[in-house]
Amino acid sequence: SLVLLIDEYDTPLTECLDDPKLFLQVRNYLSKFYSILKSNDTALRFLFITGITKFSKTNIFSALNNLTDISLSTEYGSLLGYTHKEVEEYFSKYLSCASETLKVEREELLNQLTAHYDGFCFEENAKQKVFAPWSLLHFFSSPERGLKDYWFESGGKPSVLAKYLQSHTLRDPMYYGKEKALALNILSGSSDVENLSDVGLLTQAGYLTIKRIQGTTAYVDYPNLEVRTAMAQLYLEQMLRGRTVEQIGAGNIAYLLANENAESVYHNLNHFLRGIDYRAYKDFKESSIQSFIQIYCAGAGLRARTEVHNNKGRSDLEVRSGFRHWVFEFKLVKDGESPEKKLREAEIQMKERSYGLSETHLEIKRMALVFSLKDREFVKWAEIL
Repeated sequence: SLVLLIDEYDTPLTECLDDPKLFLQVRNYLSKFYSILKSNDTALRFLFITGITKFSKTNIFSALNNLTDISLSTEYGSLLGYTHKEVEEYFSKYLSCASETLKVEREELLNQLTAHYDGFCFEENAKQKVFAPWSLLHFFSSPERGLKDYWFESGGKPSVLAKYLQSHTLRDPMYYGKEKALALNILSGSSDVENLSDVGLLTQAGYLTIKRIQGTTAYVDYPNLEVRTAMAQLYLEQMLRGRTVEQIGAGNIAYLLANENAESVYHNLNHFLRGIDYRAYKDFKESSIQSFIQIYCAGAGLRARTEVHNNKGRSDLEVRSGFRHWVFEFKLVKDGESPEKKLREAEIQMKERSYGLSETHLEIKRMALVFSLKDREFVKWAEIL
């Protein structure tokens, strides 16, 4: 008897999404192939097929209609990754070695690994979380490198997503970092080539994962810091029209925040903002600035949070880099309004509401910035001591 394993069955189709005639030809070839399997099913002991997108109009599996879809099965929820228990049990020596190499307590290291590489959920009860094997194994092979981002390079931009982004845009950057809802049957059902959902596709591609289920609704978000960084990189590509931050004259924001002064950060943020395609983002709000800067920082691997609450209010953006904790307050000024007045408002607000002062173990850097809608850049700044 024959065991047949087919990985990424949909790749031949997603490679030609932009060519309907070729797509049809490939579909027909694949359909014939699966028809042959059906006619010889007595010779098959086991057939296992993986893929990202399940197309509904291709009729690829119309002949092979005895398949069992286990995509969201709770029984197989840990099939495609390592559980927390498995990591502790089977990688115990590697954890100890990495702990010694990085001079970090074993428990703290496991917490860091969980934040960076864990969190993927592939079952409909949203109870089982798993680590990404590729990233975790790469870390264990070279722990001296630290917690690097491996997922994006290993296939974090599959062809179906690349093709989709050629003719579609991601949601507005204001949606970055927010939990998203979609019908559970979108994840378990099939997709039309013409009507691929951005949230559904990002979930199938691994950028978003199931966080919780409420009735027939799935709430999805980024599984971990590594994927959050990869998503920010996708947004940056879109916002900068395919250019890198270096190509538009902006620097490594992680290095600048960790080592440079507030004035350098001010000028660098303006370099970044000037590189954004404003034809695609015309309606600026204060929340738009928050999202743009958040994505810029996240794309550099930093954990940037918007609307951070304390007992007196909420700051616009907070981000940690090295031994520094930066707190930003943004104000928008329209034509005819006084930038100086807006700057004073931001300064008073940051002082009275004690933004960021709870991070006593780090060097606190607080900065007020005024963005001009007319000039499309920051025109005033001040460092709050």
